[in-house]
Amino acid sequence: MKLVLGIESSCDETGIALYHTERGLLAHALHSQIAMHNEYGGVVPELASRDHVRHVLPLIRDTVMKAACTLGDIDAIAYTQGPGLSGALLVGASVGCSLAYALDIPTIGIHHLEGHLLSPLLATPAPEFPFVALLVSGGHTQLMRVDGVGRYTMLGETLDDAAGEAFDKSAKLLGLGYPGGAALAKLAQTGQTGRFKLPRPMLHSGDLDFSFSGLKTAVLTASQQNTLDEQTRADIACAAQEAIVEVLAKKAMAALKQSGLGQLVVAGGVGANQQLRAQLNEAAGKRDCRVFYPDLEFCTDNGAMIAFAGALRLQQQEARHDYRFNVKPRWDLQQLNYSD
Repeated sequence: MKLVLGIESSCDETGIALYHTERGLLAHALHSQIAMHNEYGGVVPELASRDHVRHVLPLIRDTVMKAACTLGDIDAIAYTQGPGLSGALLVGASVGCSLAYALDIPTIGIHHLEGHLLSPLLATPAPEFPFVALLVSGGHTQLMRVDGVGRYTMLGETLDDAAGEAFDKSAKLLGLGYPGGAALAKLAQTGQTGRFKLPRPMLHSGDLDFSFSGLKTAVLTASQQNTLDEQTRADIACAAQEAIVEVLAKKAMAALKQSGLGQLVVAGGVGANQQLRAQLNEAAGKRDCRVFYPDLEFCTDNGAMIAFAGALRLQQQEARHDYRFNVKPRWDLQQLNYSD
C-alpha cells in the first residue's frame, strides 16, 4: 500500500492530488490561471511560473488536509517532468524533490502526456490493456497503441497544428477569448450547419496522421470574406468544430480497424468536447467497440493523473532517492527513460 502525492505544473494550471494504491484517489485540488492569461490572449510563461510558486504549497497543504492525512503518511512524490514550459516545470520539480528530500521518500518524474494517456483508468468503468488512445491535449494530437504502462506505439500524429491549436486559433480569429477551444464550442451551438464548408485536412490520406494548419487558414479566409455579425461568427465556429471533430473521429475509427482492437481511450482537453464524444460514441457503437473517457474534471491538466501515473510507476520500481532533477520541455512519449 502506497500513498503518492502528485504535482502538475507544466503550463497554466497548478494541480495537486493524493492517490492511494488501494483506496484510490483521496483528494485533489486545482488552481487555474485562465483569468490571468485571458488579459494577454494566451499563456505568458513568466507569469505562469510565478503563479505556480504562489499556489503550489497552499494547494499541497489543502489537499493533505482534505485527505485527512499528514505529510509523514506520503510514500512517494510524483511531479510533471515534461513536456511543458521550462519555468513552470521547474516549480513543480523543485518543490517535489525538496519535499521528498525532507521526508526521505522517493520521487518519480512523470511525462505529462503519459498522465493524460492513463487518466481514463481512473474512471468507472475503466479500459483494459491493450487499447488505442486518441490523445488530444494542447499542442499534441496523437493516436497511440497502448499495451501497458510505458508500452506505447505511435500510430499517427499531427504534422503541424494540433486539434487544440486549431480550436484556439480559430477562436482567436473570431474574436473569442482565451482559452479559445471551449469558447468556440459554446458559440458553435448556435451556429447553422452547412453555411460554410471547411476542409477536412488529410481525411483521406490513407494513414493515421493529422494536419490542421490548412483549416486555420480556411477559417481566416471565411472571417475576412464575410461580415462578422454574431450569426456569421457562430456559423463559422460550427463549421470549424465539425471539421475538426470529423477528422478526429474518422481517424480514430481507422486506428481501431488497423490495430484490430475494440477499445478507444480519449484523453486530453479536447476530449471534453461534447460533439467529439457524441460522434465517437456513435461511430464506435456501429463497430461494436467501446470508448472510454476520463471524468470531465480530469480532461484538462490536473494533479490526479500525475499521482496516478506515479503510483503505477512506483509499482514498477521507477522511483529515485538521489533528489537530483531536471526538466524536459520537449520529451517524446515513445522515448520515456525514467532513469535520467
